[in-house]
Amino acid sequence: MVRKLKFHEQKLLKKVDFISWKLDNNIHEIKIMKRYKILKRDDYTKYRELAAQVHKFAESIKEFDPKDPLRVECSGSLLEKLYSMGVIEHKLSLEVVKKVSASAFCRRRLPVVMVKNKMSDSITTATKFVQQGHVRVGPEIVKDPAFIVTRNMEDFVTWVDSSAIKKHIMEYNEMRDDFSMA
Repeated sequence: MVRKLKFHEQKLLKKVDFISWKLDNNIHEIKIMKRYKILKRDDYTKYRELAAQVHKFAESIKEFDPKDPLRVECSGSLLEKLYSMGVIEHKLSLEVVKKVSASAFCRRRLPVVMVKNKMSDSITTATKFVQQGHVRVGPEIVKDPAFIVTRNMEDFVTWVDSSAIKKHIMEYNEMRDDFSMA
């Protein structure tokens, strides 16, 4: 016989979704989230689903006849898209797509690219800078650390003009112009 739940227990159970329960014992997922300083677990889940969809799409392309022009066109466009996103290193064959994982998408996040470009010394500080609004990609300010930076946009990651960090860097390098930074 089960006892009747108390009021606070009923309130807590309303917030729990037993249908789409996520596993808490995934050590690999936690390790990747710590390495790339991913704040939301849903972001990593989306990257994993995206990698699975890429694998599924590549497998469906492989089912076509190798000489079929549709296969050549689809595989070429898939490889080109993944290469321009920076997820794969080269676009030789569909065998490269097997290595696409959630970590490949994590490596294209804005804070990781900032560390790669030596704008920050760690992913943690880069994430803070992004959240505080010190970074822009092209003309727009980005405040979401989950922003994916493609190969083309990599060169356009800069500091916001009114950023205190940019002023500090300019002063340190003795390049600050009082007239333009006012």
